[in-house]
Amino acid sequence: MNIRCATPNDLMNMQHCNLLCLPENYQMKYYFYHGLSWPQLSYVAEDEKGKIVGYVLAKMEEDSDDDPHGHITSLAVKRSHRRLGLAQKLMDQSSRAMVECFNAKYVSLHVRKSNRAALHLYNKYFEISN
Repeated sequence: MNIRCATPNDLMNMQHCNLLCLPENYQMKYYFYHGLSWPQLSYVAEDEKGKIVGYVLAKMEEDSDDDPHGHITSLAVKRSHRRLGLAQKLMDQSSRAMVECFNAKYVSLHVRKSNRAALHLYNKYFEISN
């Protein structure tokens, strides 16, 4: 497995991964917006053949009077590659980039209460706020 910064050429495959994995789907312009505005914050996980099997789409919050902070917009790993720690590695890379590049003080994300696997992962790193 290889985790690397996403490039504009990856955006279509990231969207495809999203369509396979998640009920929330985004138009292509949303991926371009993230990729062009914060190119250093989104990452992909590739298999041995270079196919994208997971991604994290992230940004910095712009309209905030709060401390600078990042936001994980979308995180997905294909079923065939789950339970390998890829989601955690993708989140770690993105969060580290938020701190190093933008001096982020914290990272936020939203998750459905019904998504038990995601809640289990996020509870290790995030504080729940309603």
